[in-house]
Amino acid sequence: MLNRTALEALTRRPLPFLGSAWPWRCAAYLMASVVPGAVIGLVAAVAQVLPEPLVYVAGPGVLVLSLFPLARFERLRLRLVDGVPLPEVPDRRRREAGLAVMTLLAMWWIDLIMVAFTVAGPALLILTPVVQPEVAPTVGVMASVAGVLLLPVAAYTVTAWGGARGAMARAILAPQGSELSEVLRSRARLVDAFEMERRRIERDLHDGAQQRLVALSMTLGMARLDLPEDSEAGRLLGLAHGEAKQALAELRELIRGVHSPILTDRGLAAAVRDVAGRSPVPVSVDVEVGRLPAPVEVTAYYVISEALANLAKHSRATEGVVIGRIQRGILVVEVRDDGVGGADPAKGTGLTGLADRLAVVEGRLSLSSPIGGPTLLRVEIPCA
Repeated sequence: MLNRTALEALTRRPLPFLGSAWPWRCAAYLMASVVPGAVIGLVAAVAQVLPEPLVYVAGPGVLVLSLFPLARFERLRLRLVDGVPLPEVPDRRRREAGLAVMTLLAMWWIDLIMVAFTVAGPALLILTPVVQPEVAPTVGVMASVAGVLLLPVAAYTVTAWGGARGAMARAILAPQGSELSEVLRSRARLVDAFEMERRRIERDLHDGAQQRLVALSMTLGMARLDLPEDSEAGRLLGLAHGEAKQALAELRELIRGVHSPILTDRGLAAAVRDVAGRSPVPVSVDVEVGRLPAPVEVTAYYVISEALANLAKHSRATEGVVIGRIQRGILVVEVRDDGVGGADPAKGTGLTGLADRLAVVEGRLSLSSPIGGPTLLRVEIPCA
């Protein structure tokens, strides 16, 4: 069973920063927590200088005034461990203020303690013979060796914590849902532009090349009437007339494949019957739907056309069935055949492309195709 949704396209590896972030960048990111720590120190200094009644006003006032500069500082230092630009979200200020409050209350001292234990610990062990000359030389050398051996562990720990801290900050400033929505909007715009280009090509072919071929075919037919049928010129004109009609038929088939005028004029059900009628494999159609939103109709038509093309090329089926219904606001289409089965997206049958196309309209594709058949392709597209 194959299930593909739009969210699967943005699935991330766990702890992706471990393979991309440098330890020194993560250490610098964590050391930057000195800045919010300095703000807390300033508040403590104000509390020591001012009389008691004013402390309860000045202390919170300093914290509030420092929130937005700290929020900007958090966005800037995030670049040390996450170089991906942050998308703009509607509640950006509120999220930045929340991250600044969390940093002031807890995260700054956790960052500094983590750096102190992971960096200062191995450094002190390495420098044991220098800072503690009274220890035995053997003990000093062993401590230095232990400090050197701990450096990779310290680097891993700093990288892991710095990357996790940056991932948490990014999740607060720009949740994954906003990125997913922007990606889906971009894909929808690309698909709309592609459909507009397809319609332009279909219109140019229909009004340009097709009309000229029609005129050419009529001219050859009229010229053929003026020549004896048994003459060489008449025979050649007959061949040219036949080739022109064949080219016209092929052009009409191409135009129908670029964009179906039946889909635009009469809707999905009529367009599916037209596609099924041209299939080399007998296909029965049971599609009972009215007019649907244009993106839904175009996507469903594209998927059904590709499914019937795959049925004819790969399934070795003797018959197929297309069923379409509206169920609780969702267009459900099933394409079945009695072929040999074994459809696999990895074999280049276009199933991955169909799932990607459906993801643009928040659709879902499911495939059941065991070896030996039968094959069932199910498509669900929200109609809202």
